[in-house]
Amino acid sequence: MDIDAYLDRLGVARPAAPDLATLRHLQERHLAAVPFENLSSHLGEPVVLDEEALFGKIVHRRRGGFCYELNGLFAALLRALGYDASLHAAQVFRPDGTLGPPLDHAAIVVSLDSADWLVDVGFGRFARHPLDLSAVEAQRDPDGEFLVLDAPHGDLDVLLDGKPQYRLERRPRPLADFVPMAWWQTTSPESHFTRSLTCSRLTSQGRVTLSGGKLIETVDGVRNEIRLATPEAIRAAYRVYFGMTLTRLPVPPGESPLTDDVPQPDTALT
Repeated sequence: MDIDAYLDRLGVARPAAPDLATLRHLQERHLAAVPFENLSSHLGEPVVLDEEALFGKIVHRRRGGFCYELNGLFAALLRALGYDASLHAAQVFRPDGTLGPPLDHAAIVVSLDSADWLVDVGFGRFARHPLDLSAVEAQRDPDGEFLVLDAPHGDLDVLLDGKPQYRLERRPRPLADFVPMAWWQTTSPESHFTRSLTCSRLTSQGRVTLSGGKLIETVDGVRNEIRLATPEAIRAAYRVYFGMTLTRLPVPPGESPLTDDVPQPDTALT
């Protein structure tokens, strides 16, 4: 891995040591620099879960991705920097409180300073900083209050502001274990990734999200939403807010293309 190129993508210098303070900084910078997005599902692009392909997409092409991609590559960076980092599967809680399928989500666990820390840069709105998996009290984070509870079979439930987010496995898994579910998530009409279009990242004052032609900015807890009416405006939003220059636009489900451009691969912002 080209560590320096990845760190440049995050806007950070090479750290002196793999300590907790550095891990906190890397996680927050990743959330701010690399968007959570599912554009590939709506551009007809395959999602390839291997380090070389993910590095090309996220670092060289300056794109984002979803959990398997973002946490898969970030875990590899952490290992390259000297951290004991592993991928772990999770089941996401649905709004009705039931659990989604196994391997529905991939998160990172870092063993550091005699503790295990949950690191997640691929879940949209979530903790900005590592969460201590052994903590019995609620943990305050800039994005809310997190609580880790014991679950059946040795798993752990992670709650945000009292609402269950996902159930985390304690056993580590290789990235390859997530390939079948990643394929289902990006191709099945039953997947919420094929039924919705999103590109979202953390900002210094909140969050910015682009869904089709709808741009949503949350600043100090105040939500502002505007409708972008032209392909040019949407392309400009991807470029300005997410650092991506797209030669064609992803098409939200149920909508007609906004442009007659001949499909081409997207290119990096230079």
